[in-house]
Amino acid sequence: MKTIKGPAIFLAQFVGEHAPFNSLDSIAAWAADLGYKGIQVPSGEPSLIDLELAAESQSYCDDLRDTLANHGIEITELSTHLQGQLVAVHPAYDEMFDGFAPANVRGRPDARQDWAVNQLMLAAKASRRLGLTAHASFSGALAWPYFYPWPQRPAGLVETAFDELAARWLPILDAFDDAGVDIGFELHPGEDLHDGVTFDMFLERVNNHPRANILFDPSHMVLQQLDYLSFMDVYKERIKLVHIKDAEFNPTARQGVYGGYQPWVDRAGRFRSLGDGQVDFRSMFSKLAANDFEGWAVLEWECCLKHPEDGAREGAAFIKDHIIRVTDRAFDDFADAGTNDAANARILGLD
Repeated sequence: MKTIKGPAIFLAQFVGEHAPFNSLDSIAAWAADLGYKGIQVPSGEPSLIDLELAAESQSYCDDLRDTLANHGIEITELSTHLQGQLVAVHPAYDEMFDGFAPANVRGRPDARQDWAVNQLMLAAKASRRLGLTAHASFSGALAWPYFYPWPQRPAGLVETAFDELAARWLPILDAFDDAGVDIGFELHPGEDLHDGVTFDMFLERVNNHPRANILFDPSHMVLQQLDYLSFMDVYKERIKLVHIKDAEFNPTARQGVYGGYQPWVDRAGRFRSLGDGQVDFRSMFSKLAANDFEGWAVLEWECCLKHPEDGAREGAAFIKDHIIRVTDRAFDDFADAGTNDAANARILGLD
């Protein structure tokens, strides 16, 4: 068994125009002051990292690591959530997702996809130069508008969508394999990979690629009413990253999992700061320890009620208190009788 690394924090919800959130050095100092030991870095934020330079320059990556080391911080993983989303976009979402891309490719879906794929390729190289072994991303979605089977889906529609999704991701997965880095797809509503079944459909089409793995986030499973603790056992070999994030699901006579088009604060299922929702974190951390999870416990703060800085401050202590320092011996070793093969044979009546 291994002791989980952490606490760490995903910076996507905190980076901004004002100090201390507007540079890697200052945000690292802020995170360290709260008790964090690692940061997960959104690679599309130029104030935090120049992804193209990181892919090409070892000295740049060494300088980044030195800057963070001055604060007792290290990068846990890079993230391409937004770029990964753009690897596969259904036309219904073209305009809404254009904002994730640079201005010169907006309104041009093919160019936007090419840009996104290149971003992933750069992220693979940058991760290798930074000495990282895992990477966080989204899968994108071609079939999501048809997740509910009404109107009846034409035969083969979903299969065709997943065939195309796999074809787009295979070269990216190969690039990450060359870099020695796992991709953890965050299973998330709105992505074609949003639960175990859809992950399996994708995995089959990428020939069980060793770099196609999972970023486990229990909050998205609470909102889907999925057994997230059993999921951890079924997919323990593929869970390479985790987001420590809370959620609650409180159905009413008027609303259930689909949310009735309501804003987050009025939905039956909503994200909460750590400890304010329904995730069984004690059982979750126990399974991570028992399943030999080797990665980081990374806070992803999203809450419709609490201020983000309060969520970050409370989250560092929450994660630290839940990380299990695993034992190096069995609790009943004191009763070891020191038997041998001959003694075992006598005990069994075989002598």
